[in-house]
Amino acid sequence: MPPGAIRVRFSPSPTGFLHIGGARTALFNWLFARKNGGAFLLRIEDTDAARSEKKYEDDIIAGLTWLGITWDESPLRQSERLDIYADYLKKLMEANGAYHCFCTKEELEASKQAMLAQGQPPRYRGTCRALDGKEVARRLSAGQSSVIRLRMPDEPIEFSDIIRGSVTFDAALIGDTVIAKKFNAPLYNFAAAVDDHESKISHVIRGEEHIANTPVQIAVQRALGFAHPRYA
Repeated sequence: MPPGAIRVRFSPSPTGFLHIGGARTALFNWLFARKNGGAFLLRIEDTDAARSEKKYEDDIIAGLTWLGITWDESPLRQSERLDIYADYLKKLMEANGAYHCFCTKEELEASKQAMLAQGQPPRYRGTCRALDGKEVARRLSAGQSSVIRLRMPDEPIEFSDIIRGSVTFDAALIGDTVIAKKFNAPLYNFAAAVDDHESKISHVIRGEEHIANTPVQIAVQRALGFAHPRYA
């Protein structure tokens, strides 16, 4: 990508019909790309197989077409990129940037309630953070179920938002976040960070509700050595 090239994306999940908020986000991205001679991409975030349906994807595409919002490359579907996410997850594990977590739902709920009772914001306590390789291998070979957690940094994560200005999150209050159920089942924040990198996205123009996702995506980017886009 040439220096300064504008590349933005609209990335709906096909778990429901296109709504006014999604159309608004798409419109801002499309106008920004067109004004600056950049590219507008459509990314279908359909890794949630249980809730994603073809009829919703068809509705999203039909709605954007009706609005006159056109994209510049073939739509990218995350469900077709599972091997790519698995490769990046393995790289992250090898670099000690993520780890297997074997905590059960019951254990996590008990921990959450204990923290709430103490007036603390609930977060993962890092129970499996220090498990050594032999113990992890033993548990995996025994068929014990696990998820993959990102090893969040200890320092605050700060970024500049074009609308909000400087935004800071205390990573310690977020805790180590689940980024995949298994190697070929990534969750939103991990897949989004990988796709933004691979698609050379320059600006992420997103809804207000996604501000809280940004520090986790930045932590993924840093752990994998990615540059991060500008946010708005």
